[in-house]
Amino acid sequence: MNEIVDTFVAPPCLEDIELLLEDKSLLLISKPSKLFSLSGRNPLNKDSVHYRLVKDFPTATLAHRLDFGTSGIMVVALDKQVNGHLTKQFQQRTVVKTYKAVLHDHVNEDHGVIDFPIAKDNSIFPRLKVCLTSGKPARTHYHVEERLDSPPRSVVCFKPETGRTHQLRIHSQAIGHPILGCDLYGDDHSHALADRLMLHAESLDFVHPLSGESIHAVCPCPF
Repeated sequence: MNEIVDTFVAPPCLEDIELLLEDKSLLLISKPSKLFSLSGRNPLNKDSVHYRLVKDFPTATLAHRLDFGTSGIMVVALDKQVNGHLTKQFQQRTVVKTYKAVLHDHVNEDHGVIDFPIAKDNSIFPRLKVCLTSGKPARTHYHVEERLDSPPRSVVCFKPETGRTHQLRIHSQAIGHPILGCDLYGDDHSHALADRLMLHAESLDFVHPLSGESIHAVCPCPF
């Protein structure tokens, strides 16, 4: 089998990372759209959240990631112990995450659950796909906040139970309403309706690794 080569070269991201909170153990940041969480496989894609942060916070490590096109809130550990604690919370699915998205056309149901397993798609890198036989479980709760016209769109709040790569984009496509601006899982029309992926990580609820305090962190949606 031929080795998969990542030929994508990201355009320069001119937006800054916004620092929302800093204490001795962690950072809360707002990631701009069109910035990698970690530097890409392609050596030309060096710019990333981690690449930028370690210049000012040399011990910074990422306990989770956001897709290249997704903006919004991230929690960053400032030492190994804190990273381990946060990583365990994400693995055990005790971190509650909410996302705001704009979907193509009107979603009929006001709320629901999307439950489609996700697997690798070897046909197009880095796409994944719904696969009922070999996919890993993936489950997303949603509710429609607003339906817009001209063109028809739905503003949706997502609350994923699982954290599969591209989960929200794949699940949106699977119900026939791709996220606007999505190059991998949208059609030409929905992709052209926005100049960015219309997906934003709006909030995180987790337990502070040192204090044990319940943290509810919010990063307002820019669209």
